[in-house]
Amino acid sequence: MTEPLKLGLAGLGTVGGGVLRLLAEQGPALAQRAGRPIEVVAVSARDKNKTRDADISRFRFVADAVELARDPEIDVFVELIGGESGVAKDAVEAALRAGKHVVTANKALLAHHGASLAALAEKSGVALNFEAAVAGGIPVVKVIRESLQGNDITRVYRIPDTSTEELDFTPNGFTTFEAPTLETGCYTADADVTSCAPNVVDVGYDRAAIVGAIRKQISHGLYQAAHLYGDGKAGERIADLLARAPLRVQKRIQY
Repeated sequence: MTEPLKLGLAGLGTVGGGVLRLLAEQGPALAQRAGRPIEVVAVSARDKNKTRDADISRFRFVADAVELARDPEIDVFVELIGGESGVAKDAVEAALRAGKHVVTANKALLAHHGASLAALAEKSGVALNFEAAVAGGIPVVKVIRESLQGNDITRVYRIPDTSTEELDFTPNGFTTFEAPTLETGCYTADADVTSCAPNVVDVGYDRAAIVGAIRKQISHGLYQAAHLYGDGKAGERIADLLARAPLRVQKRIQY
């Protein structure tokens, strides 16, 4: 019988619990597709006894995520802790150094340390997989890696609500930098969103920042009535900008 792929999963919040549930429900189908069973052998979280939707009683519990990352029994370390630094970063680095493949959904970690972690994974000869951390789970990374190898992709653009960010792929890794600001409503990349709506707290994906924002809102109490930020003309400004922007199409196909 083929040996199972053994996972160590750190982070048992909404995402971690969902992963455990899906692996339990889809286990036979996943085993058939992967060619071997996929088995969670150990989990880690800050509080073992916290009430959760997922039943973790059947898994070995490891209090220290970094210790789990180095566990000789696991083949893959799944990081679902969150946060750009701290235990999430330490655990991922420990896993890569220990020769464990890593799967992460941590956007903040990759945004700040993606290049160095990719270099560490390459040095250790293991995979750093982060499809779930990009574009809401749309498999764009897989497409670029596997389906577009005949193309010379040097840059990926995105247009979020506030500004255009460019991602440069180079032989030495990838870097990000800000392109000219695209104004949408009265919120721009250089302005605090609260200057437009005092009842809005803008935070990223960091858990501590989210908790702090919730506490701030709870302690503040009711706000005075205010219109949502923006004047409803963002679409017109975006269309005007795109109409005036220089068009450059670059595609190289190699045979």
